[in-house]
Amino acid sequence: MFVAPCFSGKASMAAIRIANAPCSWGSLEFEGLEGEAIQYEQMLDELKETGYEGTELGDWGYMPTTADALHGQLAARQVRMLGAFVPVALKDAEAHEAGVQESVKIARLLAGVAKQGGYEGEPFLVLADDNGTDETRTRNAGRTAEGMSLNDDQWEVFARGAEAVARAVKSETGLRTVFHHHCGGYVERPDEVERLLALTDSGLLGLVFDTGHFAYGAGKNDPSILLEGLDRFADRIWYMHFKDCHAEIADRARREDWDYFEAVRQGVFCELGKGCVDFPAVLDWLKQRGYDGWVVVEQDVLPGMGSPKESAGRNREYLRAKGV
Repeated sequence: MFVAPCFSGKASMAAIRIANAPCSWGSLEFEGLEGEAIQYEQMLDELKETGYEGTELGDWGYMPTTADALHGQLAARQVRMLGAFVPVALKDAEAHEAGVQESVKIARLLAGVAKQGGYEGEPFLVLADDNGTDETRTRNAGRTAEGMSLNDDQWEVFARGAEAVARAVKSETGLRTVFHHHCGGYVERPDEVERLLALTDSGLLGLVFDTGHFAYGAGKNDPSILLEGLDRFADRIWYMHFKDCHAEIADRARREDWDYFEAVRQGVFCELGKGCVDFPAVLDWLKQRGYDGWVVVEQDVLPGMGSPKESAGRNREYLRAKGV
């Protein structure tokens, strides 16, 4: 069985490092969730000022797209590049080739930056479904039923596409790929995460475990589901995203049939410690397993939700108070 190197087996929190991402400054990957145009230089400055040590890339073109330029911006702030989110319509076989090409292009940028920075570890290609594009899944995010899932043939196509991306990225750049389960896509519920992992090579494709998407995608506000998911998928978790889920807003979204975009606009993914995710329990789980990787904080901040910098600062202080 493949064991991800980010788990040392030692009960220590010292090696966990905390990062943030452009989505916390309103740079979101969906056309349905346009944020304010905060320039990447300001975002990186504020990320560093609020106590984070790493970032993800954001949309292609948000930050510089040459390794020299991007490394220069990051090095000037002593910030690490950790990964890039790449959506691909994996259930459509005809989309696989373009998805592979896009993923390799982005992975080459990440690898180039890592090489110049002399990283001990390397960034991840964060692969996802083309979330928010299927009407049924988008409309029912947070409350999907089994009948809305892929059929057996579609699952096979989806899994082969994910492996094709991961294989090409590894071959061309040496980087590893993690899959991001995500509300509004075909891998949202715990059983869907399990299905994808069962169909893919455990040495080729890992999982980025996103606490907020897992909590909302499970369909009910039960903190035990999150810990069960961590136990269930422990051998495939190579990377962590910390996102909270506001229980009352999630319940209202389900009652009033909000789609994914409306739930996000209403603040379903709130500041850390204000939702239903039991972060002390998650941190204890990571501690007991000697997790020595990165944790990326994500809070989808849109116009009217307040200052991204202030929210990022409060999220960082929340984690500091929990010992990381």
